[in-house]
Amino acid sequence: LEMIMQLLLCSAILASITSCNAFRSPSSLDIPRTTTFSKTTTSLYVFGGPQKSIAGSQQSSSLSPLPRGISPFEKSLSKNIDVQGEFRKGAKRAIDAAIGDGVTKIEIEFPPLIGGSQSKSQFDDFDNIQELDKNKDWTMLLAPMFLGDVDYQKGKTWLIFPDLKECELAKQEWAGQRYQEATFTTIEAATNHLAKSGSNKNNDASGGGGGYDAPWGANLMSGLSNLMGGKDGDAGLLGNQAALDPIVEGENSPARLWLVVQPGNGGPVEDWVNCEKMSDAQPDTPVVVINGALDKVKGGFYPAVFFPKLAATVDRFYKKFETTFYLKPFSDKGLYGWLYRVYPEPWQVVWENVKPGKDGNAEVEYVIVDVLEKRPSYADVVSLLVKASQSK
Repeated sequence: LEMIMQLLLCSAILASITSCNAFRSPSSLDIPRTTTFSKTTTSLYVFGGPQKSIAGSQQSSSLSPLPRGISPFEKSLSKNIDVQGEFRKGAKRAIDAAIGDGVTKIEIEFPPLIGGSQSKSQFDDFDNIQELDKNKDWTMLLAPMFLGDVDYQKGKTWLIFPDLKECELAKQEWAGQRYQEATFTTIEAATNHLAKSGSNKNNDASGGGGGYDAPWGANLMSGLSNLMGGKDGDAGLLGNQAALDPIVEGENSPARLWLVVQPGNGGPVEDWVNCEKMSDAQPDTPVVVINGALDKVKGGFYPAVFFPKLAATVDRFYKKFETTFYLKPFSDKGLYGWLYRVYPEPWQVVWENVKPGKDGNAEVEYVIVDVLEKRPSYADVVSLLVKASQSK
């Protein structure tokens, strides 16, 4: 009963925290800009559509343009083009550039449901299962883009899923050789292997040592699965253990690349804690967190009083991540826009100038309103969007 009351209290406090916290990141009031806000407008034609800038034409022309079909007002377009494929191309370039610069902690964040016949924007109804499935499929298509390089072959690229069931589904649904070239594993399996292998030499310094941090209730479910399995062992309630590829030191470990699919976001917070443990065990292995909602972790969404282990990872681990490919929608004060970055480029704040089209449908013009060296806060982005709308 005491445990239930604590969980209810924790849920009530989390519900009272505004969603803005998820977008906030440390930034000074005087944000270093690579350009200044001006009224100069230069047309740029990219991907067959116009993108304009009021942030300086020379700087803007060298930036990665936003992919087509991402606006909630472009649904008919987004359903007929491969939006996620464009995201993957941008993410691959950014990851390669970051690894080439020696970056080992890499964040990828984008809306996973945009594009295709079932395209959904931030204004549509969707659940965590749909997001997780899309992130799983997105990562399965990203992995082969690395496997052309011999360094990433022979299991050296690890696909790390948040749970055994997702690992099992991925292995069943993506059975081709080009996908099976990677090592299929989970956060739990990888953390436990690395702890047993004794490869973690940074335990004392980071506090991230030890084996897998299991979420509350995990041991109960595991025990129930074993009980139901009887003499045959695990009944498979949490997934089929056969879906896990063996991890063998000197063969597919140490890994060359980790692709971690949606840790923590919609799942147990222990996922984030275990990601630090994995990285501490093999600090030279680049870890790419895909849609792991690191904004929430770094922005204080989870109170330290209730989540002390997670809070301890923020300064020690997550604030060291490089945001390598980032595309986040903003809608506030009746305005729509995006915060966008492709490493090593600076941050772009892009305003959606929505106008009536000739055929009665809305016409969207993407306008770069500012280019920043440091990531702006939520309030900074909204302020820039307001200024842009007032200057049109």
